Amino acid sequence: MIRDQLAITLRSLGDPTRLAIVNTLMQGTHCNCELSDKLGLSASLISHHMRVLTELDLIIAERQPQDRRWIYYRINPSAVAELTATLTALFDPARIQPRDPLCCIDGSSCSKGE
Repeated sequence: MIRDQLAITLRSLGDPTRLAIVNTLMQGTHCNCELSDKLGLSASLISHHMRVLTELDLIIAERQPQDRRWIYYRINPSAVAELTATLTALFDPARIQPRDPLCCIDGSSCSKGE
């Protein structure tokens, strides 16, 4: 996952409502009305957040074949796997390196930009 896309994804998941939606969908497929009932949010607000999450490809939206008015939402497993791998690589403790700052080592004052 490229850096800019990761930043967009994390910013979107930083919204508590979206995070709650993702957490709920990790428990399985839900329709808008089920999400609305579980999270205590209006259907229109759920739809707004689902649009953001589907644009990120984290959520898959599928219409019911018999009645196209109903949309079912589920987690996109491959997107979650990619996000997990990216975050695991980014926050791998083995990447932490010992390093001393290069400025001000001798106790002199540092100027910004030098």
